[in-house]
Amino acid sequence: MKKVTHNQNRNPESADMLPEYDLRGKKGVRGKYYRAYRQGHTVRICQDDGSVSVQHFTLEEGAVMLEPDVREYFPTSESVNQALRSLIVLIPKTRRRR
Repeated sequence: MKKVTHNQNRNPESADMLPEYDLRGKKGVRGKYYRAYRQGHTVRICQDDGSVSVQHFTLEEGAVMLEPDVREYFPTSESVNQALRSLIVLIPKTRRRR
């Protein structure tokens, strides 16, 4: 009888991962890094010659992140703006105060 090792039981996609990195049963937390991402993030790229280039990325002022289901209907910023402008027309100029 042949002994089956742990690596043979796993999916082919994860065949190169060590057993201690078993992520089955783990789920991500929605929005966990949302605020940090909005603040910006830094990417360090290590070159073959040993130098490191650093780039800092931030969202543009006024940028809005769309959920994937909304993005299906509004793939471009122009389509989002057009839809919102058509809704703005429906809003009364003077709103009632509560």
